[in-house]
This record gives sequence, C-alpha cells and structure tokens, in this order.
Amino acid sequence: MESGAATRPRPGVRSRRREDGLGVRPSRRLRRIALTAALVALVPVFASYASTMSGPSNSSLGIRTVEWLRDHGARGLVAQIESTYYSLTAPSKGGPTLRSLPKVGYGSAAARQAAAAAYRPPRVPSLIHPALPGEGVWRATRPSLEASPPILVTTLRNQPEYPRVVAGLAWIDTKRTTLKLLPGRQEPAVELPRGSMQIPWTNRAGLLASFNSGFKIADSGGGFAVNGHTYAAMHEGAATLVGYTDGRSDVIAWHYGASTPSFITFARQNLPLIVDNGRPSPNLNNGIEWGATLGNAVLVWRSGIGVDRHGDLIYAAGDNQTVGSLAATLVHAGAIRAMELDINSYWVSFIDYGQPGAHGATNLLPDMTRSAFRYLEPDDRDFFAVYAR
Repeated sequence: MESGAATRPRPGVRSRRREDGLGVRPSRRLRRIALTAALVALVPVFASYASTMSGPSNSSLGIRTVEWLRDHGARGLVAQIESTYYSLTAPSKGGPTLRSLPKVGYGSAAARQAAAAAYRPPRVPSLIHPALPGEGVWRATRPSLEASPPILVTTLRNQPEYPRVVAGLAWIDTKRTTLKLLPGRQEPAVELPRGSMQIPWTNRAGLLASFNSGFKIADSGGGFAVNGHTYAAMHEGAATLVGYTDGRSDVIAWHYGASTPSFITFARQNLPLIVDNGRPSPNLNNGIEWGATLGNAVLVWRSGIGVDRHGDLIYAAGDNQTVGSLAATLVHAGAIRAMELDINSYWVSFIDYGQPGAHGATNLLPDMTRSAFRYLEPDDRDFFAVYAR
C-alpha cells in the first residue's frame, strides 16, 4: 500500500512540466516552429498584397486581388477557377433566338444616300435568318457626322449555334482618323513616361472613340512602342497594331526587328495573328497561345481588331466568344488580317463619343461591364484613342 502510494504522481507535477516545456512532445514542438516560420515567411506576402491593394487604381478590389494572385505564383489556380466558372455559365446551344438587337449609332436612309459617293463598308450579311431589324447595318456614332462618318458601328448574331449571342462591330476610316496608343497606370509594366493615363483634356475636342488594348505585356509575348520609342522589345512574327508617321494604322505580322523603325509612331503586340490573308489562322483550334489564362475554347468576353482591303480598321467584341468565333466574325465583316486584343468582361471596352469634347460617351454593347467614362479618368491598362484628323 505504502509503495503504491509512493509511486502515485504528486498533484501539480504534470502541469508544471507543461509550463516549463518539459512535457511538450517533439512533434508538437516542431509544428510550432514550422507555424512560426510560415508566419514569418508570409510577412512579405501580406506586405506585397497590402501595398498593391492600397495603391492607386480604377479596378475593383476583387479584380486587383485576382491580378495579384496571377502575378505571384497562382496563375495556374486562377486559370483553373476561371475556366471552371465560364464552363458552368456558358450558354446552352440552340433555343429561341432574339427578337431584337441592341440599338447602336445613328442612321437614316437620306444620310446614307447623301454619302453614296464616299466609301462605306457594305452591310454585314446575317448569319441567322431571317435577319433582325438593323442587323449588320452600319450606323454612324455621331449625328453631326452621319453624312460622311469616320466611324460606323453595328451588331450581329455571330454564332448560329448560340442564337442569343450578339457581337458588336466598329469600322474605323483610317484616312479620316488618327489612332493613338496611351499607357495605363500599371500596363505596360515597363519603365516609360506614362503621361495622364487617360484621354488628355487638351485632346478631347477631336475625340471620336476609345478601345481596349491587348493582354498584359508579361502574358502577350510581345513588345510595346509609343511616341517612336521601343519600351518592350518587339518580337518577329507577332500580331501587331501599328501606327505610322503618315497617320495610317494597320494590323501586321511584325517583321522589323526588336526595335521600331523611324516611320512607326506606335506598335502594340499581342499573340500571333488570328486572321491572315482573309482566313482564320489554322492554329486556332489547337494552340494554347490565344490566352493562356482561358485557352481557346472557353466562351468568354473577347475583343479583336483587323484591317480590311481598303486599309480601314474593324474592331469586334462580344460575350460568349471563342477565339475561333472572334476570328470568323472579323473575316465575315471584311478583315484580311486581325489580332486578338484583351479578354474577360472587365477588360473589354469600346466607347464612342456622340458629341465633341468627349460628351455622349456610349459603350458599343450595353452589357459591357466597364463604364463608358472609363478612359476619361486614369486607367490601369494601356488603351487606344481615335481622333478626327
């Protein structure tokens, strides 16, 4: 009995050992050390995130968070989540068609007859019959320029298998307009003079339209040049929207080397051409280069720009598009060469200004996510502005 009592643990010994750390198991101690080390290692991560979120931006907190994750090692995870989301929200094939299309631009038979002597593109043929009122009919973006418009817009149901999907089109007369490339607050992510990062106040009198540029430079695999200076090296063969010193603009496969020659004022590259010689690229169905974030088959907001046989530009954009449907739409509208621009609803914008001085701002399609005043304030991404000559 006494020996048994002598071996009985005394009250308080176990708790004192815990307090002294003597009773802590080695595995538990290692976990504590690992947790502490992880928290210390995450301090720079939290600091980076906080710095990014607190910096100036006109993008939402959610978008900035996604972009921060994409730029800090989570690109694959973000792409997988985006692809899953867009696959789940994609429209079903078939079903009832639309009864009407969004109204875009201004137009009348009298004005079209008055402008008969000047070239304007033919009506874009309907892909779904019967055509809806106004479908494929080009209309001016400003009433005062209706007789001889430098920019025309229209809408089209561009995918017969998805009869409720609508694409917007804009035709830009390069002989009566001047295109400018303007850097944004964060893109291109290179050292360069950024200017106002918006449509300059001094240039708004002749402003006709503005539209989004391409992918982030890190994703586009291409270069960037503005005001005659190359700030990100150009890549041979890359699809490039260029502006020349004589005022012309074009979409080409780049062949001038790493730097821009003296007769080019700006050059913005983004992936390979999606249309060449009037035909969609044969690689559209098996290449991953058309947007590594979403691939080429996901139905999502996409935009692109091409050039027709007259040297005029054609911009196209719409929701629920693949890179293949975008290319086919540009060809259908008359493009002989074309390139993809940015994708995802938050980055696709085409805005026309119905009155001088950047007044009467209107999105090409009413369901475009960003405000029609987007480029009238500093923007995070580079973009293009179209001015009357």
